[in-house]
Amino acid sequence: MCAYGHIFSIHTMQRLDLRQLLSQKLSPQQIQFIKLLQIPTVELEARIKEEMEINPALEEGREESTDEYSETEDFEGEEEYSKDEDIDLNDYLNDDEISGYKMQGDRGGDEEDREMPIAMTSTLTDSLMDQLGFLSLDDRQYAIGMQLIGSIDHDGYIRRDLYAIVNDLAFSQNIETTEEEVEQVLHMIQTFDPAGIAARDLPECLLLQLGRREQDEITLLAERIITDAFEEFTKKHYQKIQSRFSITEDELKKAIDVIIKLNPKPGGAGASMTRVQYIIPDFILANENGELQLSLNSRNAPDLRISRSYSDMFDAYDKSDKKDKKLKETVTFVKQKLDAAKWFIDAIRQRQNTLLRTMEAIIKYQHDFFLEGDESELRPMILKDIAEEIGMDISTISRVANSKAVQTEFGIYPLKYFFSEGIATDSGEDASSREVKHILKEIIEGESKRKPLSDEKIEKMLNDKGYNIARRTVAKYREQLNIPVARLRKEL
Repeated sequence: MCAYGHIFSIHTMQRLDLRQLLSQKLSPQQIQFIKLLQIPTVELEARIKEEMEINPALEEGREESTDEYSETEDFEGEEEYSKDEDIDLNDYLNDDEISGYKMQGDRGGDEEDREMPIAMTSTLTDSLMDQLGFLSLDDRQYAIGMQLIGSIDHDGYIRRDLYAIVNDLAFSQNIETTEEEVEQVLHMIQTFDPAGIAARDLPECLLLQLGRREQDEITLLAERIITDAFEEFTKKHYQKIQSRFSITEDELKKAIDVIIKLNPKPGGAGASMTRVQYIIPDFILANENGELQLSLNSRNAPDLRISRSYSDMFDAYDKSDKKDKKLKETVTFVKQKLDAAKWFIDAIRQRQNTLLRTMEAIIKYQHDFFLEGDESELRPMILKDIAEEIGMDISTISRVANSKAVQTEFGIYPLKYFFSEGIATDSGEDASSREVKHILKEIIEGESKRKPLSDEKIEKMLNDKGYNIARRTVAKYREQLNIPVARLRKEL
């Protein structure tokens, strides 16, 4: 009995450990709609052409009102997706072995963070390699040059010690060399364009650029400042520099003007690629005598329809002998293409609907800004505000805001520009953090450059204006605006 009781206890414990878990999983169609929703306008046209190439049942043109496939049902993107109600699936020869549909490009992997299309020029590395080819180098020197170019960071500097590059050449290419020989080739590369490339630190970068200027008195003074007083220069201890070199304030000012116009990052935004972002607005907002008129960019509203020939083909096959295996396969194939085409048209329309509803809610929330274009009129607004306004999920609003832009009378703005947290004010209302940044920028622009304002003084000035903001928040906003600390804003 004890043995049986022991076994029973074990089984009971095992059963008690069983859990029933419920999880919500997006269907393939919902996932594809999410991807379609976040595509910016500049990509949509190519995406539609791609779909038409793989689905002959989809074609350009306005739908005919008599077409049974022209009606669409409403679905809420990733939240809901209704089953097909317009097409009677019993009319098909149902075959579950051939079902489902994946749009072109669904090859696995996460495509959430795809960037907008970029215009690509030749890379900086390619340019440097081309210039290396013009030098009269032997194979050994050329290999050293390639190693050096490969060691250039994204901003145009070589930060690896030369002895490390010597070791790399020995281990990877079996080339025995010395730091002196590597430095000789490095000096050749430092003559390449852009000026200042392959420098090992900022002073060397600036000196390389000054070396290409006309060697007049001011240029020579600028070189002396960088060589002998760089620390004082970076800390803006101008009186010490004047005293050390026995120069006038005017001479110092001219030399500093030369230095600050040099490029501290000759590699630009990236050594591997030059990017030019094309911003094509998804929305057009016009002000008609105080009435804001919103419309979609025409590229967002293509004319698509179900192919009549494919529809007729299905009708003909459906009335034929369904016992024929090959005919059955043909009917199933046509069924898939018709379903896929109808789904794609519906998804495009739902995309338009979601975009318009989101933008209309943003306009309603930021109405005063869109009338005047005054940044101070921007209200605090977060994704949740718009999601609640139109009854959609925050993730949907996020996808729209992160990849779309609107054209206004004041310029083109990405939608994420209008989202910001709030800062409490003395009046009991919230002010947009963007509004506070705008005022902070105005305060700094109006300060005396001989005695720039500290963050503490700016904090007090903002508090006096009614904005309850702490010094650390002032510092954070100043850094986000790429404004240096007071010490570095000091000028003669």
